[in-house]
Amino acid sequence: MGLAELGVTSFIVALSGAMAPGPLLTVTIAESVRRGVMAGPLLVAGHAVLEAGLVVALAFGLAPFISHDRVIAAISLAGGGFLLWMGGTIVGDAVRGKIALDLSAPLTNGGPPTGGSNAGRLITLGAVVSLSNPYWSLWWATFGLKYVTIALKWAWVGITVFFIGHILADLAWYLAVSGAVAGGRRFLSPAVYRGILTVTGLFLIGLGGCFVYGGLRFVGV
Repeated sequence: MGLAELGVTSFIVALSGAMAPGPLLTVTIAESVRRGVMAGPLLVAGHAVLEAGLVVALAFGLAPFISHDRVIAAISLAGGGFLLWMGGTIVGDAVRGKIALDLSAPLTNGGPPTGGSNAGRLITLGAVVSLSNPYWSLWWATFGLKYVTIALKWAWVGITVFFIGHILADLAWYLAVSGAVAGGRRFLSPAVYRGILTVTGLFLIGLGGCFVYGGLRFVGV
């Protein structure tokens, strides 16, 4: 495998993973309705910062630690707990009508309507949501580690090519998702909006429950 093949295959593999339903997709849908098309890229920016740090750590030999059973169990329990809290908050706020969609507020250039502080919140949220997903850690401890090992054949040039291909796949998918959601914003009534949030919140609760159950099984409970 050459450098070009490394970049192309890392893009394809990452795209297949990005397109699978998960917490980041759920949050992207919810935030894109309210914040516009830039919600996806901003969430991916936080996701990318987190992954850049992890790739560097893997290149320096972190993999044996994060693939340990007890570490996996801790990641599953903590991540599952966070997803349960997030899902419960979304569903509770939607059912009680505490979340309102102001369709009269225009989206500035297709981006967040309230400026830089909002952008910072989305970037942070992208990192936190990614970190809360146990499958993310497990993917990097296994398949991701394999790719990092291959990339190290070309030292940091290979790592850079791999990472660019990987992140471009995430950016392409989530930009498409946020664009599609933001484009349909004018067709959303408050009731439909609350319904979408309720469904996505329930999805997070179910996913979080699965992660907690898996973590408990790891520790023998």
